[in-house]
Amino acid sequence: MASVARPQLPLFIIAAGSLIAVLTFGPRSAMGFFQLPMLTDTGWDRTTFGLAMALQNLAWGLSQPFFGAAADKYGTGRVLVLSGVIYAVGLLMMAHAASPLWLHVGGGVLVGLGVGAGSFGTILSAFARNVTPQQRSMAFGIGTAAGSAGMFLFAPLSQALITTYGWSDSLTIMAALMLLVPLLAYPLRGNSSSGSQSQAQFQQSAGEALREAFGHRSYLLLTSGFFVCGFQVAFITAHFPAYLGDIGIDSRYAVIAMALIGFFNIAGSLAAGIIGQRYSKPYFLAYIYVGRSIAVTAFLLLPQSPTSVVIFAIVMGLLWLSTVPPTNGLVAIMFGTRHLGMLGGLVFLSHQIGSFLGVWMGGVLYDRFGSYDIVWWLGVAMGLFAAAVHWPIREQPVDRPAIGAQPA
Repeated sequence: MASVARPQLPLFIIAAGSLIAVLTFGPRSAMGFFQLPMLTDTGWDRTTFGLAMALQNLAWGLSQPFFGAAADKYGTGRVLVLSGVIYAVGLLMMAHAASPLWLHVGGGVLVGLGVGAGSFGTILSAFARNVTPQQRSMAFGIGTAAGSAGMFLFAPLSQALITTYGWSDSLTIMAALMLLVPLLAYPLRGNSSSGSQSQAQFQQSAGEALREAFGHRSYLLLTSGFFVCGFQVAFITAHFPAYLGDIGIDSRYAVIAMALIGFFNIAGSLAAGIIGQRYSKPYFLAYIYVGRSIAVTAFLLLPQSPTSVVIFAIVMGLLWLSTVPPTNGLVAIMFGTRHLGMLGGLVFLSHQIGSFLGVWMGGVLYDRFGSYDIVWWLGVAMGLFAAAVHWPIREQPVDRPAIGAQPA
């Protein structure tokens, strides 16, 4: 008998989506480098900048379920075109902000909306519709690694641009780069009714999908745990460069650290795609959160030096976005791919509420106590909480006795 050919990954779709992830995640992950030069020129305090970044994360999270639902219904390509335009306008407004209000609207709300329209919830749902269930975790890992590559590339790029052109012109250049996103969106066109997996999708309305998800214990546990991921990574993204300056470490190590996080994040995301395909995703996520808490505790308690910064960045990079492939994979296993953009977006909303609190509390508590220590230790405790809530999650399709189990 002739052997059945193994389906190939849709490389054109994955390549286009990955390039978009590089562009959408690059500038927002480099925002911390703009904090001190912007505040030096404007005279604003860290609470002002921290609130803008907090609003960015909140707008990202609040918008993503709606953009995900829009992509499910009207097509991923259209949503990605909107992402590039909004993102560019937000960066331009941030570059020329004459008051904190325009910083908060541009760098906060509009950039957040741009990322929300073009981030993992939109891109990975398009991947899921065009790969087999056996390929899904790997495809998610590739897409997540691309976002990590954006962080790796834009850390030194942002610092080089700021040094050469100043922070305002650097943001303008990044705004121009965002106009590449609409050009790359075409291969990802199509909605939840298209793609190679469309015939296997369970037919239900968005309202029915929401009621089912909010009545599912494992989905709620997954959502609560992802809150912690947002708190931890957003705090580091926004405040780590300033923190290193506070403890007397040369500013070039902030660039090195963020680049290392981005570089090792690529390896961590790809590894997460492989591990999540072969082993328990809930247990894997629990181990990631425990690992983060151990890494932060060691970094705070051991002598802090350029060497310890490099080691911390490498470890955190491996654990940074490695949560994304198994988290999205669990949502797809539980409910299928028909409403993955919306349901994955709601999980990510929890992540971004955590991001809002991590960034905002970092600025507020620093201005009040002159130190980031409270936020660091709060992140450690929350990491242990996240590990605990992921442990009982069941990695299986939701029970639909009246219709039959949802195909994976």
